[in-house]
Amino acid sequence: MDLGIDRQALVPVVQQIVSALAAWIRESGASPGTRLPSVRQLAHENLLSQSSVIEAFERMVAQGVLSSRQGAGFCVAQPPAERGLRCENQWYEGAESGWGAFVDNQLGELKLGCGWLPDTWRESDDISYAIREVTRTDTAAVFNYSTPLGLPALREQLLKRLAHIHVAARVDHILITQGASHAQDLLIRTLLKAGDTVVVESPGYGNLYRQLAFHGIKLLEVPRTRGGPDLPALEALLLGHRPKCLFINSLYHNPTGTSLSQGVAERLLQLAHSQDFFIVEEDVYGDLQHATCTRLSALPHEDRVIYISSFSKTLSSALRVGYLTASGAIIAQLSKVKTMTGIGTSRFAEAVVATLLANGTYRKWVQRLRRRLNTEMAITLQVLEDEEWEVFAVPAGGMFVWARPGVGDGSTLYAQARRLGVLLTPGALFSPTGEHSDWLRINVAYASDQRALALFKAMGPAGSTSTILKTTRM
Repeated sequence: MDLGIDRQALVPVVQQIVSALAAWIRESGASPGTRLPSVRQLAHENLLSQSSVIEAFERMVAQGVLSSRQGAGFCVAQPPAERGLRCENQWYEGAESGWGAFVDNQLGELKLGCGWLPDTWRESDDISYAIREVTRTDTAAVFNYSTPLGLPALREQLLKRLAHIHVAARVDHILITQGASHAQDLLIRTLLKAGDTVVVESPGYGNLYRQLAFHGIKLLEVPRTRGGPDLPALEALLLGHRPKCLFINSLYHNPTGTSLSQGVAERLLQLAHSQDFFIVEEDVYGDLQHATCTRLSALPHEDRVIYISSFSKTLSSALRVGYLTASGAIIAQLSKVKTMTGIGTSRFAEAVVATLLANGTYRKWVQRLRRRLNTEMAITLQVLEDEEWEVFAVPAGGMFVWARPGVGDGSTLYAQARRLGVLLTPGALFSPTGEHSDWLRINVAYASDQRALALFKAMGPAGSTSTILKTTRM
């Protein structure tokens, strides 16, 4: 069995072995119980150390892909449904069957379009230290509810961070939430009612669309351009409607990676005042900022802008810590709804994040993360250019590129992705109406993986020609 190991690749050899074996199982349709070649045989045929092959096998056993029996080697494991509840499907935004689906991912498919960092990029030692520090010094954080607004120590740290990005706030105008989605839900429950109208960007964040629809809110979509919402289109919508809110990403927009221009920002604020609506500015990727950027909340706005951010994307989604800033009157309403619907947020998680902010660990981590993402962004853009993919805009930072193949069609793309073990996020998932789109969200943190590179190449001119020739010969 030729595993196709590339010793010059950035991907570790063990991961290449895992990916190659998973691809073989997927493409061959190997049934449960099918034995794999021995460790010795695979190592010999691919000029690998036996220890690398053993580590790859053991990793796949831990993932539930393989099983092992004493003296019988390794074989393909039973599928999750037959192994019982201990094997749970994973949440994945981009599952082909629909937004927010749970996928098996048993064979370790590459989540090329997901909205978070790879586990291998995480630095768990820093979080482990903060957890130990909190449990050692703050018994109340381990056992008690947090306060209605959230842990004061965390809000003090957030006040300093907001000042650093020129967002004016007060410590009693900051509300801690369970991530950005919780903040959005609180705002929808508090500021809106069924039948109200809001404006959302298209493409945009699919889960927001579904939150709004769940509460009976009517959505007006405004196209996202390279500099922000399309102003003529927005002004035309405002002539015929009285929306209560505009929901927007200013920096490193999800999914296009674009950022708001100064001129568009100033006009949006003028419209918010003259047409009497709030702007909800989500900034969950804002900590990745490394260049001069424009935030609506950093401009004079007379309480027209509500700012949302989170640590889920940069630090840990498991901690579920987000926050928002707004006027005192809105914060008072939100804190009541927050208490009624969930009593409070996790004081322990808030204390962990406060510790990481106070000791400088988070700041240093984000600096390293920015550098790494910038490198991956440059590599990804170059690969896409080489393979003649169309890119919507060159992002100034962040982790997303909005792109589509220059050749081929959707069926070819998804067939290639399945063959290579790549999970995609269809463009329709970023449309308020689910309208078909050829565009894909690409997370650059995953794009240097050999499976992603193979997909880019397969959907480029050379790959397309190869496919045509192969079909002709058949």
